[in-house]
Amino acid sequence: MTVKLLSAAKTFRLSRFNSLEFILGASLTIIICLAVLFSSQLFPGGADKIDLMARLAKPFTTAAHPLGTDPLGRDVLARVVAGGKISLFVGFTSVAGSVLFGVLMGLVAGYYRGFWDMVVMHFADLQLAMPFILLAITFIAIVGGSLTNTIILLIVSQWVQYARLVRGSVLTLREREFILSARAIGVRDWRIIFQHLLPNLIGPVIVLMTLNVANNILLESSLTFLGMGVDPTIPSWGGMLADGRTYLQIAWWVSVFPGLAILLTVLGLNLLGDWLRDSLDPTGRTSR
Repeated sequence: MTVKLLSAAKTFRLSRFNSLEFILGASLTIIICLAVLFSSQLFPGGADKIDLMARLAKPFTTAAHPLGTDPLGRDVLARVVAGGKISLFVGFTSVAGSVLFGVLMGLVAGYYRGFWDMVVMHFADLQLAMPFILLAITFIAIVGGSLTNTIILLIVSQWVQYARLVRGSVLTLREREFILSARAIGVRDWRIIFQHLLPNLIGPVIVLMTLNVANNILLESSLTFLGMGVDPTIPSWGGMLADGRTYLQIAWWVSVFPGLAILLTVLGLNLLGDWLRDSLDPTGRTSR
């Protein structure tokens, strides 16, 4: 009986990795991340090399510029790959900051309750009531637009999601027998929080992290497109979309390929997030 159960569990784990969500999501994410990481080796000339003689070259016509060139003769493929550095860096860094701050606030609010819970949750409710675009305009108007400020803005706007998620889970877990037993034998609060509560929250947090990386890439691209994000002189997907919007009728590829890169990256991360949600939370698995 035990052998059958172990075999069934092993088969289930393997079947999860054979799912279309995982294969497609992981493939897209890995390919894009590897291309971005090795962009300097793939394109030694860089993304800012100007060739006015080849300006607005059409895609799929020359081997030198497979995705065409922009109005300054810069290779679109090289700029798309190089621009992914900024978008992925902003996405992962802002999510890491949101997780560190939000999880800590959620643990404190859920475990100690009382005054700390009231302060953190009231502040969270106040922030959730403010539209993101209003928060972004106010923040950028005060501190200005830059790469660092964009990351800070995304951290400030999204830590609430992690705080509320963690707080809700902690309120349930703090009344479980293993937590009550730890308190009864005199285990310190910080050890209960970080050694007993936190490990039980990793699954939902990882799922939310994966989905938020994709969301933050979209937000960074949107802010940069509107002129409120990354410096326009730095190659980024949002900046490339903004640069190519005036050439849509005569050079559609200048905007389409950066937009396609955003689409594929977000799709891959969302598929991974859905797969992680189903794998880490079998009770909430969607039927297919």
